Amino acid sequence: MTKRNPQKTYFLLSLALGAPLLLMILYTLQANLLTAWLLTWGFVTFGLYGYDKAQAKIGGGRVPERVLHAFTLGGGFLGAWIGRVIFHHKTRKPIFLVILLISTGFWLGLVYLYYVGIG
Repeated sequence: MTKRNPQKTYFLLSLALGAPLLLMILYTLQANLLTAWLLTWGFVTFGLYGYDKAQAKIGGGRVPERVLHAFTLGGGFLGAWIGRVIFHHKTRKPIFLVILLISTGFWLGLVYLYYVGIG
């Protein structure tokens, strides 16, 4: 029997849940790709934070930190911020704040360039 890799499992499961959500936001809300992307991965990241906090409370299988970082950097920074506040989760580990600040700066810069443009 092979042992499952939790990083791969949570990452692929989150992508599988996020892809239909992305399409739904794109086509039902008629959102542009950047907005739909940020909303989708924000929801997914928020869900991962909530699930991981619930698992932490009961001693269950946790979402690997690399997966939380990947989705935060991949556009889920809004969900990570909200998840930190609502679930009081990952607030004691400085690396989470560092990655969250880097992600926020990158994505807000991209949003600025997309909507306002240069000059």
